[in-house]
Amino acid sequence: MHPRVLEVTERLIARSRATRQAYLALIRGAASDGPQRGKLQCANFAHGVAGCGADDKHSLRMMNAANVAIVSSYNDMLSAHQPYERFPEQIKKALREIGSVGQFAGGTPAMCDGVTQGEAGMELSLPSREVIALSTAVALSHNMFDAALMLGICDKIVPGLMMGALRFGHLPMVFVPGGPMVSGISNKQKADVRQRYAEGKASREELLESEMKSYHSPGTCTFYGTANTNQLLMEVMGLHLPGASFVNPNTPLRDALTHEAAQQVTRLTKQSGSFTPIGEIVDERCLVNSIVALHATGGSTNHTLHMPAIAQAAGIQLTWQDMADLSEVVPTLSHVYPNGKADINHFQAAGGMSFLIRELLEAGLLHEDVNTVAGRGLSRYTQEPFLDNGKLVWREGPIESLDENILRPVARAFSPEGGLRVMEGNLGRGVMKVSAVAPEHQVVEAPAVVFQDQQDLADAFKAGLLEKDFVAVMRFQGPRSNGMPELHKMTPFLGVLQDRGFKVALVTDGRMSGASGKIPAAIHVSPEAQVGGALARVLDGDIIRVDGVKGTLELKVDAAEFAAREPAKGLLGNNVGTGRELFAFMRMAFSSAEQGASAFTSALETLN
Repeated sequence: MHPRVLEVTERLIARSRATRQAYLALIRGAASDGPQRGKLQCANFAHGVAGCGADDKHSLRMMNAANVAIVSSYNDMLSAHQPYERFPEQIKKALREIGSVGQFAGGTPAMCDGVTQGEAGMELSLPSREVIALSTAVALSHNMFDAALMLGICDKIVPGLMMGALRFGHLPMVFVPGGPMVSGISNKQKADVRQRYAEGKASREELLESEMKSYHSPGTCTFYGTANTNQLLMEVMGLHLPGASFVNPNTPLRDALTHEAAQQVTRLTKQSGSFTPIGEIVDERCLVNSIVALHATGGSTNHTLHMPAIAQAAGIQLTWQDMADLSEVVPTLSHVYPNGKADINHFQAAGGMSFLIRELLEAGLLHEDVNTVAGRGLSRYTQEPFLDNGKLVWREGPIESLDENILRPVARAFSPEGGLRVMEGNLGRGVMKVSAVAPEHQVVEAPAVVFQDQQDLADAFKAGLLEKDFVAVMRFQGPRSNGMPELHKMTPFLGVLQDRGFKVALVTDGRMSGASGKIPAAIHVSPEAQVGGALARVLDGDIIRVDGVKGTLELKVDAAEFAAREPAKGLLGNNVGTGRELFAFMRMAFSSAEQGASAFTSALETLN
């Protein structure tokens, strides 16, 4: 093992010892002998099976059958989740074949950030993660289940499912992906049209045609944003079947993987004799593996929020510093848009997960000795699935990349370090995704131009007020202020200005997510402006240095003068309408971005 990976793992174990032990005691106490449904009162049990057919009722009365909860985020608004419409019946059929039962235990909400970008509804996006965690807990609350299957893919959905699932960590669980849509027009074409539209050089009709050709069918969006980062991390964490993440939907191989996931989860139950609950899989080594994979692929910056929150749900205290220290030694092995021109289907074709995991294992950057849903040891994930006369089997994945413009071995990495940088200075602490930013753009020192709304920046661009070097300060966008929406509405304008030769950067207490692109952006800055962070006292013209090479975020203003300034007031009227008023209690409870921007942090610390 690489000494840095061991060092981070060991200190994470030490830091988390008390809370992790409390968590394990909690879930082991819940995993008492025998199916829980056998201990329910007769009336309770009768309610729980009343909707089942006669055969399923009979099976559930026999305690040697497994009852598997299906928790799904299916809806038609998310192309990634639309294929889940077929999954419950596929799963139930697969379970009946082996004498077990599947019950649709509950649905979770799943909003599409792509639809709400730049709209008021985006302010519900991050809070929806907490709602998903809560609805997962409600779905599993009936105490009728021996195992569970989690159906989710996109941005806040998998983290929310994980957070809810880990509070039922005594149950075996498999996460079941749906797969990416087949490739449409190239990501470069899409980005070029967006930028031309921002400059007034493309019509709205051209823009719509481009977007429709990019997002065109059922399946996950094909760029390497939060959704596909979720899938990659679930596989590296051993929560998917090997090679399941990036198989296209509505194909025979996808259906076979769903069928096998249903049957495999029953093999992890107490009845099977190979009891492997999810709370025993997601440990410190598993989480370190996820961060290594995040860095190696230049994954979504949203996971600097999600992984600490997921870790906390398992009694583990993961920090940004842990993530930064790993980033220093983990090489970047893949270039998928926005870090390159390829999409996730190209990544899969070039070697995909089996090649990536083999390379990281051989370099000593991943823990091999971990629990997974496929058995003990991560080496199982160097294999890939295929159909042999209609039967699902696994074979060793490619030992060489088929396209080193997309996926490379450690020996010829794109970069010797990962794609994420912790930024720190007198403006606070934040993160930057440097993997998508050209080296010549990673350091910017320029006067601040302060905004409190994305539309204000767009209006300033259209008025010709931003034809200069500057650092855009977008404040009052943190979790306590307005739920921390993604801020992509302004990225085409900043991209145009950078292309015109101006030095531009972004500093914000908001977030940019997996689509963070070529503009150097210090995001998730904490403390946020709403709670008195330094961003609230920045004025137009203040000199700011954003140094993505050194990881520094510095305001060049006399300290005494700066401290004497009156903080700006927060946003007005942004918390009413589009349902935002319903989430006021949650915004008040959110922790800092570094603690996962979670409403549950303090409660979990107490419970753990």
